[in-house]
Amino acid sequence: MERKKIIAIITGAISVLIALAYLILVFLLDSRGEMLPAPISDLSLIIFLLS
Repeated sequence: MERKKIIAIITGAISVLIALAYLILVFLLDSRGEMLPAPISDLSLIIFLLS
């Protein structure tokens, strides 16, 4: 019974750490500012190179 309890606590702690890491990552990505689309001239060059 004691081993199951320890595994449950460790699993819960890992889950909380993953959730915190996700929240920090989302916060950092969101704080970079507004996402602006690429200029049309750059997009046409990429499309030309890929085709």
